[in-house]
Amino acid sequence: MSSTAVITMATAVPPPSTISTKTTTAACCPGCGYGLPPIDQTQTELISAQSRVRQLEAHVRQLNHKAAAAVDRWATYEAEMSKLRAQLAASNRASSSLSNHQLDPASATTPSPTRTSFLQSAPSRLSSFLYPRKSTPNLRADSSPPSAHMRAKSIGVGSGAPASNTTEGLLEALTREQTLRREAEGRLSATSKEVEELSASLFEQANEMVADERRARARLEQRVGELEKRDAEKRKRLERLEVAMQRIEKVKSLLNDT
Repeated sequence: MSSTAVITMATAVPPPSTISTKTTTAACCPGCGYGLPPIDQTQTELISAQSRVRQLEAHVRQLNHKAAAAVDRWATYEAEMSKLRAQLAASNRASSSLSNHQLDPASATTPSPTRTSFLQSAPSRLSSFLYPRKSTPNLRADSSPPSAHMRAKSIGVGSGAPASNTTEGLLEALTREQTLRREAEGRLSATSKEVEELSASLFEQANEMVADERRARARLEQRVGELEKRDAEKRKRLERLEVAMQRIEKVKSLLNDT
């Protein structure tokens, strides 16, 4: 009886070797049969995803710097526009004051002295025409008012020339200010358009980066879940192997005892 028992126990030993071969060759999911890559490949993918996230963050910072520079330029253009508006208002006030001065009644009645002198000299002229045999001093006295009238006329013409020069200068300054204003408004509109385009591109790129980051994070979370599942399966297999090894040790101890 003892010899037969030993023979049966000896024939029952080989199955553990088959169990060990099965555990070493398993490299896929036991539930669905999906092949899983090794842990090293997952770590490399995780490192590459982290580097991609860092690059995207650096790109976002660069775009933020560009947006800040565009806002600064827009502020300078606004300051220049306010300065040009103040200069234009001052030139408008100067031109309006000049036009009011030209239309003032006091200035319009300036030829009145010459007119009164001409009216005062009219009777003497008539008497000279009616009585041509007057003495020479009377003729000299009669000829003096026209010279005064000519002097007044020349003075009036001379005083009108500086006013016209001032008006022309003010008109030129006004034209120049209007040209500068149009140029500044054009630059301001171009800058505002550039800022809008830059902000739109920034928002689009930020949305794309956020979407890419979310997709990468979802892939990483899925990968981590798969790895955790694989670790749990490996632990279960190790536990089963440990139980099988304990049984084998018990069988060996029984064989040695017999």
